Amino acid sequence: MKNFFVKMKNWIVNHLPTKRRIVQLYSALLHNAYVKGFITGKMYLGGTKNLCVPGLNCYSCPGAIGSCPLGSLQNAMISSGTRTPTYVLGIIGLLALMLGRTICGWLCPVGLAQDLLYKIKTPKIRKSKVTRALSYLKYFILVTLVVIVPLVFLVPGFCEYICPAGTMAGILSFPNNSGWLSALGPFFTWKFTLLILIVVMSIFCYRTFCRFLCPLGALYGFFNKVALLGVKLDKTKCTDCGLCQGVCPMDIKKVGDHECIQCGKCISVCPAKAITWKGAKLFIKHNETETSAPLESVNLLGMVKPKVEPMQETNAQDVIETTRTIENTSSEVQTDEEV
Repeated sequence: MKNFFVKMKNWIVNHLPTKRRIVQLYSALLHNAYVKGFITGKMYLGGTKNLCVPGLNCYSCPGAIGSCPLGSLQNAMISSGTRTPTYVLGIIGLLALMLGRTICGWLCPVGLAQDLLYKIKTPKIRKSKVTRALSYLKYFILVTLVVIVPLVFLVPGFCEYICPAGTMAGILSFPNNSGWLSALGPFFTWKFTLLILIVVMSIFCYRTFCRFLCPLGALYGFFNKVALLGVKLDKTKCTDCGLCQGVCPMDIKKVGDHECIQCGKCISVCPAKAITWKGAKLFIKHNETETSAPLESVNLLGMVKPKVEPMQETNAQDVIETTRTIENTSSEVQTDEEV
């Protein structure tokens, strides 16, 4: 019986969610905090819909409280004509400069869904030169469907033809939009088939959509090196052992490049401790960062000591001179009395 409880304890400990998984869950809930929408099938139209959420989350999802960055960017380019959509670009740029692809690894609901699908025990497709070559497909999609098609044809190309989040949003809102969905015909069939293909491939290949199709990840990837948060490599400590690339499930060439989603798996396997988090000192306790304080206090004591000893010697000399003066005075008094 004792062994049973020990095994149960070990199983629970080994299956506790990591910090990253907890953050992903909370982020997914915050992205889709309008619970009433899932019940009624009607999407939220409040003031927060004017703001972009960090991850890929369709505007039309019944629970969405904000706008998708890619959808907002495409619609802004369609409506702005020749003018630059500075408002949307400003929000996306701010998110990218602060977090980079940390958004992909920690905050994106679509990324969380793929992580959970990949945990299903099946034979897995390992990364290779083929997957690395396919990872550049998302940059082509970014240029064509997110930029060129909206500007030239006035159509949100990525949302219309690929986005699996939009397809899922349509399925979730089916009770109130059954006529509209049925009217889509072959078009909706294509998007539904693509969604099923992405779901199935995500079971066998880690983050299929993120690695090969997501233009939002491609956009954030450009800011990975300059982002305030993420992983960084100290080249002076690096021994080029290759363990970081081996443990990374993405198609990176080096730590923190445009394909890195900042999951942090490489930090624990680095034997030289060359990989750390950017801004980590902000979260370290004060007494752990100032290790030189005891040495400074010793030096201060040494500096004070020479100053104290002369003062003690001077006081002793004053006492001796005072004693001699008293003795001389008392002897003079006695001489006067005898006289």
